[in-house]
Amino acid sequence: MTYSTLISAADLKSRAQYLNLVIVDCRHDLANPNAGRDAYAASHLPQARFAHLDEILSGAKTDAAGRFHGRHPLPDRQRFVDAMRALGINNDTQVVAYDAHGGMFAARLWWLLRWIGHNDVAVLDGGMAAWQAIGEQLTTETPPPAAHGNIQDLTSIVKTVDAHALVENLASQKLQVVDARAPDRFRGENETLDAVGGHIPGARNRFFKDNLQADGSFKGAAQLREEWLSVIGDPQAAVMQCGSGVTACHNLLALEVAGLAGASLYPGSWSEWSSDAARPVATGA
Repeated sequence: MTYSTLISAADLKSRAQYLNLVIVDCRHDLANPNAGRDAYAASHLPQARFAHLDEILSGAKTDAAGRFHGRHPLPDRQRFVDAMRALGINNDTQVVAYDAHGGMFAARLWWLLRWIGHNDVAVLDGGMAAWQAIGEQLTTETPPPAAHGNIQDLTSIVKTVDAHALVENLASQKLQVVDARAPDRFRGENETLDAVGGHIPGARNRFFKDNLQADGSFKGAAQLREEWLSVIGDPQAAVMQCGSGVTACHNLLALEVAGLAGASLYPGSWSEWSSDAARPVATGA
């Protein structure tokens, strides 16, 4: 048995010895880039390795022509593959990603591995808190360097759209854009991360934290399905975005859990969209 969306702490504990397993700590703080690495050094799940959002799970913010592609663009595919190999990940590895933020950052690694065609990746449901809640301990011990993995760049099992496609969609409205940011930022209020506040015209708002229960674990599949079907119609025509393409992956994970697969990611998200004054901006609810 493998896991491709979520894994419970109990299943991780009971099945760890039977899985060809790599656990990856994805903790991060958007306001403090060193926070995740410092937190990992202080304590982490046994045998977990660390992947930094900026260094491994994102690419260069500008391209060779100086065009800005957002605060967390997709990494170069080959560099990402190499980074996953350095973590010891093979084509048959079960990867478990976790954080302490309800899956906010772990879902980014989940999506990226699917981007290079790796299906056996799951987010630890409830994160570190869930692991500790079943009586399991954390450690400060860093595992020894991993044997270099052999994971390959295979056919992607996810989809993306770019800003050009969404500009065209302003007229056609063939795609339903869904913004994962907090409602106030969606409305254009209290914007602290990007230079311009607001949202893509026509977008709907589904705050990624609305996918979670009070304890930080995901809502059940039936509840997620009911809630999401009030936001989107056909998942195949839905596009997830957020501020920089990170928490949009949380919405994509929730859709998979709900059995509503097929939505696309706009990697540049609001940070890229709002950087071009020619693109329209909407505010309010």
